[in-house]
Amino acid sequence: MNSGSNEHYGIPDRHFISNESKAKTVTGSDLDNIRDEHVRMSLQLQQVFGLRREEAIKFQPSFADKGDHIVLKPSWTKGGKGRIIPVRNKEQRDVLNRARRLAGFGSLIPSNRNYVHQMRIYEGNTLRAGLSRMHGLRHAYAQNRYEELTGWKCPAVGGLETKALTAEQRETDRQARLTISQELGHNREQITAAYLGR
Repeated sequence: MNSGSNEHYGIPDRHFISNESKAKTVTGSDLDNIRDEHVRMSLQLQQVFGLRREEAIKFQPSFADKGDHIVLKPSWTKGGKGRIIPVRNKEQRDVLNRARRLAGFGSLIPSNRNYVHQMRIYEGNTLRAGLSRMHGLRHAYAQNRYEELTGWKCPAVGGLETKALTAEQRETDRQARLTISQELGHNREQITAAYLGR
């Protein structure tokens, strides 16, 4: 055994590529168990746009909603990289309209709270509702988007592995992964393996 390996120290090696889905969705009954309406809305934005938790909490619908796409401010995002995500369906439009009604010209942080306070409320509400690993909402977004862009399921949900694709399918796969990576705020195709498998 290599004395410099994680195994030597009893630490399991981390594997980022998995053909096992980590996707999660929130249902109406899950949302009914969330007491805070701003937390409920943040969860819905995470689900339909693949947002990170912080992005969904800081989300300001009056600024972000541009009709056929949303714009995320750099100050809301990991690494300070703003981005654009298309509005492609009625569910996304409905969530945005409800978010606008709830937040008015503000964000999904009520005016009597700051970000840290709202994050604690988010964590408490999701914990009490039995919802954990909400990053899985991003996985579900990526997997649904992949099928929408390619016409077939990704490896993480039983689709063909990349090595089994034809040359033409591999190019479609590559383009879809680039698009999804940009929409998730990663901007590198390799990271999509964590969401979609390989």
